[in-house]
Amino acid sequence: MAILEELKTRRLFFDGGMGSLLQAQGLMPGELPETWNIKHPEICTRLHRDYLAAGCDIINTNTFGANGLKYHEGAEFNLEEIVTAALSNAREAVKAEGKGFVALDLGPTGKLLKPLGDLAFEDAVTLYKDVVTIGAREGADLVLIETMSDGYEAKAVLLAAKEACDLPVFVTMIFDEKGKLLTGGNVESTVALLEGLGVDALGINCGLGPVQMMGILEELLKYASVPIIVNPNAGLPRSEHGETVYDIDADEFARLMEEIVRMGAVIVGGCCGTTPEHIRKTVERCKQYPVILPGEKNRTVVSSYSHAVVIDRDPVIIGERINPTGKSKFKQALRDHNLEYILREGVTQQDNGAHILDVNVGLPEIDEPSMMEEAVCELQSIIDLPLQIDTSNMEAMERAMRIYNGKPLINSVNGKQEVMEAIFPLVQKYGGVVVALALDEEGIPEDSDGRIRVAQKIYEKAAEYGIKAKDIIIDALCMTVSSDSKGALTTLETLRRVRDELGGKTILGVSNISFGLPQREIVNATFFALAMQNGLNAAIINPNSEAMMRSYYSFRALADLDDRCADYIGVYSGQVATLGQTAAKGSQSQTAGSEGASLGESIERGLKERAHTAVTELLQTREPLEIINEEMIPALDRVGKGFEKGTVFLPQLLMSAEAAKAAFEVIKEQMMKSGQSQEKKGKIILATVKGDIHDIGKNIVKVLLENYSYDVIDLGKDVPPETVVKAAVDGRVPLVGLSALMTTTVPSMEAAIKMLREQAPWAKVMVGGAVLTEEYAMTIGADRYCKDAMASVNYAEDVF
Repeated sequence: MAILEELKTRRLFFDGGMGSLLQAQGLMPGELPETWNIKHPEICTRLHRDYLAAGCDIINTNTFGANGLKYHEGAEFNLEEIVTAALSNAREAVKAEGKGFVALDLGPTGKLLKPLGDLAFEDAVTLYKDVVTIGAREGADLVLIETMSDGYEAKAVLLAAKEACDLPVFVTMIFDEKGKLLTGGNVESTVALLEGLGVDALGINCGLGPVQMMGILEELLKYASVPIIVNPNAGLPRSEHGETVYDIDADEFARLMEEIVRMGAVIVGGCCGTTPEHIRKTVERCKQYPVILPGEKNRTVVSSYSHAVVIDRDPVIIGERINPTGKSKFKQALRDHNLEYILREGVTQQDNGAHILDVNVGLPEIDEPSMMEEAVCELQSIIDLPLQIDTSNMEAMERAMRIYNGKPLINSVNGKQEVMEAIFPLVQKYGGVVVALALDEEGIPEDSDGRIRVAQKIYEKAAEYGIKAKDIIIDALCMTVSSDSKGALTTLETLRRVRDELGGKTILGVSNISFGLPQREIVNATFFALAMQNGLNAAIINPNSEAMMRSYYSFRALADLDDRCADYIGVYSGQVATLGQTAAKGSQSQTAGSEGASLGESIERGLKERAHTAVTELLQTREPLEIINEEMIPALDRVGKGFEKGTVFLPQLLMSAEAAKAAFEVIKEQMMKSGQSQEKKGKIILATVKGDIHDIGKNIVKVLLENYSYDVIDLGKDVPPETVVKAAVDGRVPLVGLSALMTTTVPSMEAAIKMLREQAPWAKVMVGGAVLTEEYAMTIGADRYCKDAMASVNYAEDVF
């Protein structure tokens, strides 16, 4: 932990680019950089020494792409050999220069994790554990997880690092200029996830230059409580005479990094295109500034893969419908393993205003841990709300927390010692905000004094596990007023005292108040308003209940929480306010979540089973091609436009494509029976270029193009230029799509384009990948730069 101690007293500097320097030393297009640890150890060691001599404190091992997918038994070199050699080279450099820390460098696998891709979460954890085990054994001082464009993969690596060693762990993500990850996460949700998992420092690298990173740094400073890292590229890349060059020289880079340090970055260095000279000048300009570590941000935050929900003065609604208690239909759905029912309940609650969904699948006769894990996975594949994992089964809780994509809400702990000792270690390991019931071994205290005492006990015990008070929400306990006439008053007083005396956050399951009474909704809605007035921060309610939502929207307007009453007006304008009438927002969305969802709605929502059923029903009265052209394609277009606007994220885009695929399979079967065939719009070749095993982007493009009726020839990854050209010539294919994620593989892309121009001049070429820009794509001879999968579809529509 020496590096963490040093961070308290002085600024630390990372090294710069490695791949681009190896290219300058003769690394060939498509050659794997990590093999040079063994083939040319003297060059790798010299580059490490050059960075240390330039003043950097942390050198990254040449292991960015080292994992078992690439370096396995039977490959030229196995993982053990590559990682051991990389650590040996780095340690030799540190010994020779007499200073420096060695970071075990871990980059992405190049695969999307399930359910979006084909790599299972636990397989990803295992892949990274193998690398960390070797790296820690061979003398790494810390683990650097870098260039992560997916929060879920970052979680897998972080867990692997924490489980395989006790070294400090730093994580840097790759955001676009809008501050979004590839899979849709933003800065706030990413910080919540990584800090929940116990990262020691976090930040940004690659993808952007220092100028473009400043806006993202501002957000990181706003949300993060741990030291922030900024490792930009040397500006934006372009190709000159077949070589990749960057547009910011060492002097300009250092000037911009000085600005970044003055903003509040604690650890700085470089990424693609930066050299020892960039780092030397950065150190000279920045070392004079004292280190100011970020202060603790006292924010109670839960997150999904795409966004964060802050639990504070503005009340948060937790949808209670995914819970079998008192719901015979839901119980039957669980017995029948009917996940579609659960998904529909989730969709309807989201449409009706829930901010978080409670997930409880506890029935004595089912395998709760398996069902909980599956329900969480399925819900997160089509809904972007954070989830509350609600169970008293410890195995179910841990399995759900482990695979949860974000920072969850956990329901619940209480003041009993055995319960706290079971749950707090899970929260400490996986992160989360935990609901704490104000009861203990002595039962439920009758007065607010007793409940406050239990709350204080829970806070103190949580602190022993490093869990801060901001990650505890006190359940003030809602007792039924029909059996305890003072029950409501006690609860309201407890809410008020947690807010005013403890400075804490509170939650209630509101509907408990009315058990045994007629017209329960009337009591629930009135009590809900009283509770919010007394400081309630989060309410577990039925968002499909119009009375409850009226109470919520009107309270927010009256309490100055709804700017110019915009939300209230948006929901209720143009309605006659008769009791029991469903709000416009509710009535529109009830159909979207109901069993009768149309084919278009099912595709937009990513409901595969419902899409299958809906298309089967439509085929009884309509022609297959009519359904494709009038129902399916318009639905995909709507999703695509949402993706381009930033209102729909990659997971939703892919799940919509999967639902369309499910519907299309039914149509295809019908057409084959009747002897019809759907005309393909044309052939398109897709390939990830030689030397690059990162096929995330290419696979996403493939899914979408196939849904738009293109015949996709997928050549896979690590594809030589000759293979691309042969496929284009053999099929006289009009459009070729090439993907590259790494700077070192762009020359392979350029070579493929050059060969296509010579041997298949009719073929248009579209390119994409994290290292490319529009200008760069043009300089290597591409016809179109496609920044994302929808841009590829749009270009294909133009070409054909």
